[in-house]
Amino acid sequence: MKILTILLITILKINIIFAQITNKPFPNHTNYTGKHIKPNLYTQTELDHQTQIFYDEWKQKYLKNDCGNSDEYYIFSGDGAINVSEAQGYGMMITAYFAGYDVNAKILFDGLYKFYKSHPSNINNNLMDWQQITCNDSPSEDDDAASDGDIDIAFALLLAHIQWGSNGNTNYLFEAQVIINAIIQDEINQYTLAVKLGDWCDETDANYFYGTRPSDFITDHFKVFNCIDNKWNNVVNTCYSLISNLQSNYSPTTGLIPDFIINTNTNPEPAGTQYLEDITDGEYSYNACRAPWRLGTDYLINNDLRAENALKKINSWLISSTNTIVDSISNGYTLNGSPLFNWNDATFIGPFTVSAMLDTTNQTWLNDLYKELLTNNNIIDGDYYSNTIKLLSMITISGNYWVPDCNSLNINNLKGTQNNIWIYPTKTNGIIYINFVNNRNTAYNITNINGKIISNGVLENNFNTINISSYNNGIYFISISTNDKIVTKKIIKF
Repeated sequence: MKILTILLITILKINIIFAQITNKPFPNHTNYTGKHIKPNLYTQTELDHQTQIFYDEWKQKYLKNDCGNSDEYYIFSGDGAINVSEAQGYGMMITAYFAGYDVNAKILFDGLYKFYKSHPSNINNNLMDWQQITCNDSPSEDDDAASDGDIDIAFALLLAHIQWGSNGNTNYLFEAQVIINAIIQDEINQYTLAVKLGDWCDETDANYFYGTRPSDFITDHFKVFNCIDNKWNNVVNTCYSLISNLQSNYSPTTGLIPDFIINTNTNPEPAGTQYLEDITDGEYSYNACRAPWRLGTDYLINNDLRAENALKKINSWLISSTNTIVDSISNGYTLNGSPLFNWNDATFIGPFTVSAMLDTTNQTWLNDLYKELLTNNNIIDGDYYSNTIKLLSMITISGNYWVPDCNSLNINNLKGTQNNIWIYPTKTNGIIYINFVNNRNTAYNITNINGKIISNGVLENNFNTINISSYNNGIYFISISTNDKIVTKKIIKF
């Protein structure tokens, strides 16, 4: 009996060890493909160590599990709420990146994932409710999704698949596919292929339906998502087309990008004041400040020259306007370059530092930015947003940012084993889109609210469209029948 007990304990310990194996432990020193420089006033070991120390401080301050479920974690965002989906996405990426250095990274990641799953949007329950006011935040009509949080959560699940595999309690790869398809379904505009503000934007309000937020142009993520669904390359192209359009027409001198863009279906332009959040919604402010980091990672990882061209304009103007004095940088600018404030913090300095890595001719400027990021932006003075952007920027600056590749995701095997159906949008005046994985010759029918069949047929491809523009306005139900299930969704024609 004693021998058996010892054997069982040994097996358990071995299983725990194997369950925690990390395939890309921090630090990993990614071989960035784009031409770049790093701060050279510190060694690589020092850059890694600085990033690790700040991670420890960040985790201590913002990573919480005090909502009653000991296995659920969230990132405390403050500002009147305990959590927002943006913070949850950041936290899931960060814990995946620090696997290997942090022996508890997988436990923390899984806890963050569980919190996301237990706080769904009331429009698409595979997306996350954008804000939790309290631990007991009850579902309400405002519990809808914001695109950037969902995009980062999906990407983080792919990072987790690479780090720990998907054969444990959570199939990270499958869960990533589910949320990626939900994003395509309800957070990508099917007409313009621009990123929507969230799943709440529909055709009943064109002002928001054709609006977008450039800080959500997370093109390096989208290129990974394209391994799962090849529509994402078109989304990437749309992102860069909008950036080029805005820089050419509204900020030719500075290259600065506004917090929000409207009229993506016609003539894109900066949003007006108080479009969604603040009087600075049409300026380079607290949303757009993330763009140099987001675009910078796409250039560093994928050598996308469109990202390089966009950032060179911003870098050149910033160096000239500040006379290379980092203290002169403002936390926000009008698109013509007028500063909004006479101070700065990591919210803006971190992404500008990532962007400066692309300027191989100005090592001193990069060094000065990084020194400012390290010394004048500490965990005590900053808030959740500035400190988290600082940490994510430091991961990139230290050379430890990476993305999965298609071969490592092994998507073909996944697609052959799943049976998922997506019907979208929920409100339309014309086209319904139907997407499914590995179901051929799938039957459908559309009924009105009284159960009368309006139309039916067979779907022969994985991506389909049905035109209901001739239908009377009202409520309809579309049902998709496969060999093993029936999926029904309510559609509102207006």
